[in-house]
Amino acid sequence: MNRNYVLLFLFSLLLTASGLASLPPIDRDESRFVQATKQMVETGDYVDIRFQDMSRYQKPVGIYWLQSASVALSGEGAAAPIWVYRLVSALGIAIAVVAIAWTGASLFGANAGLAAGLIMAAIFATAFEGRDAKTDAMLLACCVAAQGALARIYTASRRNEPVAAHLWWIFWVAQGIAILIKGPIAPLLSALTVAALFAFERDGRWLKNLKVGRGLLTVLLIALPWLALITWKSHGAFLQQAVGKDMLGKVASGEESHGIPPGFYVLTYSLFMWPFGLIAVGAGLQALNRLRDDPRLRFCLAWYIPFWLVFELIPTKLPHYVMPAYPGMALLVGWLLTLQPEDANAPLKRWQSWLWWSTAFGLGLVSIGLAVVSVGAPIYLAKAFSWWSIPAALAALVTGYLAFPRRLQVPLPRIGAIAAGAGVTLGLLFGMIAPSLKPIWLSPAIKAAVDANRPCDTTVLASAPYHEPSLVFLVGTKTILTDVDGVAGHLLGDPACALGLAPVADEKKLSDMLAAQGKTANRLAEIDGLNYSSGDRLSLGLYRVAK
Repeated sequence: MNRNYVLLFLFSLLLTASGLASLPPIDRDESRFVQATKQMVETGDYVDIRFQDMSRYQKPVGIYWLQSASVALSGEGAAAPIWVYRLVSALGIAIAVVAIAWTGASLFGANAGLAAGLIMAAIFATAFEGRDAKTDAMLLACCVAAQGALARIYTASRRNEPVAAHLWWIFWVAQGIAILIKGPIAPLLSALTVAALFAFERDGRWLKNLKVGRGLLTVLLIALPWLALITWKSHGAFLQQAVGKDMLGKVASGEESHGIPPGFYVLTYSLFMWPFGLIAVGAGLQALNRLRDDPRLRFCLAWYIPFWLVFELIPTKLPHYVMPAYPGMALLVGWLLTLQPEDANAPLKRWQSWLWWSTAFGLGLVSIGLAVVSVGAPIYLAKAFSWWSIPAALAALVTGYLAFPRRLQVPLPRIGAIAAGAGVTLGLLFGMIAPSLKPIWLSPAIKAAVDANRPCDTTVLASAPYHEPSLVFLVGTKTILTDVDGVAGHLLGDPACALGLAPVADEKKLSDMLAAQGKTANRLAEIDGLNYSSGDRLSLGLYRVAK
C-alpha cells in the first residue's frame, strides 16, 4: 500500500480523535441518529428505524447499520458510549481523505494527491462531521470514491488509454452504499458532473466505460432488498416520508426552519473550508483560466460548481449539504503544485482578484473569530477561564496567517503545516473547550442527577419541557417527553420508583397536583443551564414523590 495513503489515514484519525469521547451527544440530529441505532440494538430489529415509538424515515438505513456494527464490535451493547457511534464518522472522513489522495495522484501526481488529502483531513467541515455520528462523513467517503473512479475513467478515455476493469465496479458499489446512507446525493453529484462535462465537450462516448447496465444492477442488488423490506413493513410510509416529505419538501420549500435565500454557501464558505478556503479559491480561479486546455481541470470544476449552484438554489440549506463538492477544490490546490511558479502565479483578472481578496477577508474573519470563541466561550458560558483557550487561540491565528499566502501556489510543506495548525486548533476547540462549557450540556447533567438519585433499577424519567433527543439517548429509551401534567401523572403512577423533571418555576403547580392525591413532591436536584437548541435558559428540578 502507498505510504502516503497510510500516513493520511492515520493523520485523519489523529485529527478527529480529540472530542470523540469528551464531547457530549449533540442535539438534535446526532442524538436522533444514535438513539435510533441504540433502539435497533435493543430490539434486534435492523429493518425498521424508530425514535422511541415514532418512525424515523428521513434517511435510509445504511448509517444505522454501520453504527450498529461499531456497537457490536465494542462489546458494550446498548450501553455503548457516544464515541463508539462516532467512530463510524471518523472512519468515513479517513476513507474520504485517502480516496481524494488516490484521485489526486491519478490526475496530477503523488504530491498533488497528498496535498488534497491533507486539505480534506483538516478543514472545519470534516473536523466537525468526523466527530458527529450521522450520515455526512460516510456519505463523503462514498462520494469521493465514486467521483475518484469516475475521474479515472474519464481521463483514461480522454487519453485513449485502457480503463481499468475495477473502476466501474468501485463507482457503482459506492453509489449503492451512498443511496443506503443518504438517498440520491451521490448519484446527483455524479450526474451533475457528467452533465457539465457533456455540456462543455458535447461528447459522451467515454460513458460507455461506466457499464451502466451492469452498474445499475449492482446498485439495485445493494439498495433494493432493504428498500423493499421497509416499504412492506411500513406499508409505504417510508417512501412517503423520506421522498415525499423530507426530500421533496426540502427542494420545494425551506424544511426544518432552514429556508434561506441563495448565497448562504458563499457566506459560510470561509468557515467550513477554513483554513484552506483562500488557497482553494486561488487554485480554482487559475483553473478557470485554463479550463479549455486541460480535461482534468474541467472534471474538478464540474465536480464543484454545478453541485454548489444546485444547493444554492434549493430553499433548505445546512452547511454540510455542499461538503461533497469540497474535494473538487482540494484537487485543484494539488494541481497548482505541478505548475512552474511563473505559470501558477499568473495574474488574475480584475473580478477574480476581487473574489480572492473577499475570501482573504473571510479567512481573517474566521481565524480571529475562532480565537475569540476559544477565549470568550468559556468566560461567557461557563463563567471561567480555560487555559486551553490560549494555545487554541494562538493556533487559530498562526494557522490563519500561514493560510494567507503571498503567492497562489503554496508549497507542500506549508500545506502540511497549515493542516497541522488546523488540527491543533480544532482538536482543542472540539475536544477540550467545548466539553468544558458545562451550562450548555444539560442532558449529561440531568443524567448525572438521575443516576445519583435513582430509587430503583427500573426507574423511568418523565421530562417537561426539556425534550432534547440527547436526554433519551443518555437516560434511556423509555424516558417520557411530556408536560408538567404528564410529569405529575407519571410520579403518581409509580410513586416508589418514578422520577420527574420539570421547571423549578412550575414546582408549585406540580406540588398542587400531587397534593390533590395526598402526595408531596421532593426536589432531589436542580439543574441550571442553556438549551442551545432552542436558546432557552432553564432551571429544572428533579422530583420524586416524598416517602
